[in-house]
Amino acid sequence: MKPNLTKPLVIFDLETTGLDLVKDRIIQISYIKAYPNGEEERKNIFVNPGKQVAPEITQLTGITNEMLKDAPTFKSLAKTLAKDFEGCDFAGFNSNHFDIPMLAEEFLRAGVDYDFTKCRLIDVQTIFHKMERRNLAAAYKFYCGRKMEDDFEAHRADQDTEATWRVLQGELDRYAPGVQEEEERQLNNDMDELAAFSKVNDNVDFAGRISWQTMKDANGEVLLDENGNPRRQEVFNFGKYKGWVVSEVLQRDPGYFSWMLSSDFTYDTKQVLTRIRLREFSNKK
Repeated sequence: MKPNLTKPLVIFDLETTGLDLVKDRIIQISYIKAYPNGEEERKNIFVNPGKQVAPEITQLTGITNEMLKDAPTFKSLAKTLAKDFEGCDFAGFNSNHFDIPMLAEEFLRAGVDYDFTKCRLIDVQTIFHKMERRNLAAAYKFYCGRKMEDDFEAHRADQDTEATWRVLQGELDRYAPGVQEEEERQLNNDMDELAAFSKVNDNVDFAGRISWQTMKDANGEVLLDENGNPRRQEVFNFGKYKGWVVSEVLQRDPGYFSWMLSSDFTYDTKQVLTRIRLREFSNKK
């Protein structure tokens, strides 16, 4: 069954020059924009990364430097993409771990502040791994009943996007209440639930340098907010201040903020850190 959409859903996949969020770049972005009324739009865009594509990437994807030399740069595409993605949720295969962070980083490099925190992020791979724990090809055979190599050319963003879209619909069919008798294997056709189920960590930034921590009092009791939910605070998840509350570190060691902004961290991490610093500054007024 198709997802019960309350707003457009962008199902997408990226091909990149590598897996480093700081150094590597997008070379292909393909997406299906599915609307609540059932309409679907498909786009496949090759992107000039401004650097040479390594032979091993060409061998993996079939994308050559010749194919990309006249393609637009991501910076030239960023505003149009951000406008097309406005008000959308996102779905992909392993997207919460790689594709969303990479896309966010490319937007920030292009000077476009696309706020993914306002989107529901549904990772088809996470749903699959939590339910069956295999890869995309096995997911396609399991949920769609066919071998992926019979229907698609592997390691191309447009091909993987189509497969991912079909797998998501197959997951909703298989785990629908009434189909699965065991409650723990049921998955409602609800975008909030799918996004929550896709979440596997409690990171504040995509790179996981800063994470959320539940706040407790001196007796170890969880502190609650006005709505009865646990209060949370940001803590560093690396380095000499690992486990320390970010706001406390910024107060104790102001130079740490400057060091992080000038070091080789992702733009997203730096942006999150800057937002925390500005928030704390405003709270002191």
